[in-house]
Amino acid sequence: MSDTIRVAALCGSLRKASYNMMALRTAIEVAPAGMTITPAEIGDLPLYNDDIRQQGFPAPAERLGKALGEADAILIVTPEYNFSIPGVLKNAIDWVSRLQPQPFDNKPVAIMGAAMGPLGTGRAQYDLRKMMVFLNAHPVNKPEVFIGMAQTKFDADGKLTDQPTREFIQKLLVALQAWTAQLKPKG
Repeated sequence: MSDTIRVAALCGSLRKASYNMMALRTAIEVAPAGMTITPAEIGDLPLYNDDIRQQGFPAPAERLGKALGEADAILIVTPEYNFSIPGVLKNAIDWVSRLQPQPFDNKPVAIMGAAMGPLGTGRAQYDLRKMMVFLNAHPVNKPEVFIGMAQTKFDADGKLTDQPTREFIQKLLVALQAWTAQLKPKG
């Protein structure tokens, strides 16, 4: 790992004007010195089908796996659909989890999300944390960033105007930076 921590970011919403995409753009904006955050595309993956995988991984899955594998850490920004994670995000994780080496293995991960309800994305984030156990990833435990009532926290241009939320995102990224340095192989 170089002095700069390279973070690959997954956004669980494909809509460009989504609150989660806005939150991801905010994370890029407030990232601490020594950290770069690069969004990774998940919208062009086919639906997971093991028949397809057995014929060879599709190029979008290989590209995503490479981006996650080469990153020092991963940031997942997710909405909450039906009390859980969106299908597009689950699909992306399903594809890359079959790659060898598996790109989440032993990787630090930060999770955050935005929703219009008062609870933010707590249930979706907890489901993601369960998946991270299976993938042998290492999520940041605190702070948790649940952006509830998102429609009141972003302006018409997609800028996060709620200062406490901006600070929570920044604290999460500082924690990810420290966690990544702590997990870095010695020697």
